[in-house]
Amino acid sequence: MEKLLTNINVPEDLRKLKVEQLEQLSAELRDFIIDKCSENPGHFGASLGTIELTVAIHYVFKTPYDKLIWDVGHQAYAHKILTGRKNTFDTNRKYNGLSGFPKMKESEYDAFGVGHASTSISAGLGMAVAARLNGEDRKVISVIGDGSFSGGMAFEGLNNAGWQNADMLVILNDNNIAIDPNVGALKKYFTNITLSGKYNKWKRSIWNRLGESKFRWALKRMGNTVKSAIFSEGNLFESLGFRYFGPIDGHDINMLVKTLSRLKTIKGAKILHVVTKKGKGYKPAEENQTEWHAPGTFDKNTGKKLNAHVVDPSKPAKYQDVFGETIVELARMNPKILGITPAMATGCSLNIMMHNYPDRVFDVGIAEAHAVTFSAGLAAAGYMPFCNIYSSFMQRAFDSVIHDVALQNLNVVFCLDRGGIVGEDGPTHHGVFDLAYFRLIPNITVSAPMNEVELRNMMYTAQLPSAGPFSIRYPRGNGFTPNWRVPFEKIPLGRGRILKEGSDIAILSIGHPGNFAAIAVEKAEEHGISVMHCDMRFVKPIDKDILHSVGKKFKHVITVEDGTVAGGMGSAVAEFFARHGYDCCVEMLGVPDQFIQQGTVQELQAKCGFDAKGIYNTVLRLMQDV
Repeated sequence: MEKLLTNINVPEDLRKLKVEQLEQLSAELRDFIIDKCSENPGHFGASLGTIELTVAIHYVFKTPYDKLIWDVGHQAYAHKILTGRKNTFDTNRKYNGLSGFPKMKESEYDAFGVGHASTSISAGLGMAVAARLNGEDRKVISVIGDGSFSGGMAFEGLNNAGWQNADMLVILNDNNIAIDPNVGALKKYFTNITLSGKYNKWKRSIWNRLGESKFRWALKRMGNTVKSAIFSEGNLFESLGFRYFGPIDGHDINMLVKTLSRLKTIKGAKILHVVTKKGKGYKPAEENQTEWHAPGTFDKNTGKKLNAHVVDPSKPAKYQDVFGETIVELARMNPKILGITPAMATGCSLNIMMHNYPDRVFDVGIAEAHAVTFSAGLAAAGYMPFCNIYSSFMQRAFDSVIHDVALQNLNVVFCLDRGGIVGEDGPTHHGVFDLAYFRLIPNITVSAPMNEVELRNMMYTAQLPSAGPFSIRYPRGNGFTPNWRVPFEKIPLGRGRILKEGSDIAILSIGHPGNFAAIAVEKAEEHGISVMHCDMRFVKPIDKDILHSVGKKFKHVITVEDGTVAGGMGSAVAEFFARHGYDCCVEMLGVPDQFIQQGTVQELQAKCGFDAKGIYNTVLRLMQDV
């Protein structure tokens, strides 16, 4: 049998197929994604779950004229393959290759750039209103998962879109899981809709008997009255001004095409509820959906992971696992310690504490601002919350940190996982701004450990009485210290460590890149260059004694950080030297004032110039002026 996908390069090619051929195309797309992702890792399970939906949308709607917006973008691989990127899909998430997420500059079919949750409805509403203002008969489709629906921004968009009766279609892709299984009342609500067939059985019966046009007329006349009597759960979306349709099987391609074709003719705000299975069509991914969200490389025939993470006590651990094990130790010591996460229990290793103390860990869903203010409420009531949020996602809760935590000087510990360059996820996920945006907030301590032992001790220090708001950021991946299980020690607030005295040049590092600096210092010493190296540990309060000592002694100072140089530690050092009249030239190594694209962590650190080689080369260059 001839493969259909071979001749599909853009959606116009897809629309030439007969409806009866779409099931075969969907199967070929699934095989294509399994084949490619087994060798070039990516967001696997979510994309397998939306193949039929993607095919149906592009078959029915006239993309790119009609606007298709994906929420987060984990589920958009089939979309990329069908929209001109099939032959370059091997470069997905690679340096100078395709982005792992929809990106406006990459394709006209990517109507909106995404990567964070709950944005699709608001963006789609903006495009729908623009189409109305321009007098265009342009359709707008926003696809959002049930996990993203837990974000408040999704409800803000629904509320506004329903009020305006915007001509747009929201497709709720309900698979009952984000990365970890979904939590909260909304999960229960969607489950009730899915399990109860009463209303939908009634609706299908009336639709079939009256026909499409008469059904729409009857539905409009009846409004919510009959829906309320027959199926009360339908009221949430209806009360927000949306006409609700579904739930339907998100893997029934014929039903999807038929339903979308009908909805295409209905004006106003509409929501279609489709039920899908994450990992659909690949048994290991169906059976363990969290593990196969982004599984790495694997044998597509056996499902065996080729680079599975195996804990070896003789080798450095992942920072996230050090956090997870350490908070359990601290929780034994301090009964007031609680763990908070916005839908990232496994990713940040709070699942370890969840196993040991299930009543003391709270997964609040994809709702970062709520996670912060919820933590503030717990702190105000005398508890000690450790709020673990990926650095990139913490940006979404900036106001809550200022208004609800720092202003009231509440003892909330922010553990910012994935601080710095994160690699293949690219600019939407790099956690490079937190040192800068936390540094400007009063009352908060801003810290970054150089290794696993420092992470443990910072966590211990942060939960002591009167510590106040406390931020600890650490990177994705492994540290440098195998034997990190040592007794806790309090770290004096705002005190750094002088790791090595020197006379020619000084390096001030913060966090994990201090290990790169140590390698560069050792190499410089081999070539007769004497380098002072200080692990600053804190950006705020910064160690004034170290800075005075360095300012008096050195002409050239190099600062090293895995964060933006605009407003980061390097800026803090330069400001200090200027304020106190020190005539030092500060060379800031870190992330430049631009968005860094995807690639391996090592490639991107080298590009930014703060890997060991980049630091060493900077030392050589500056020594020419000494």
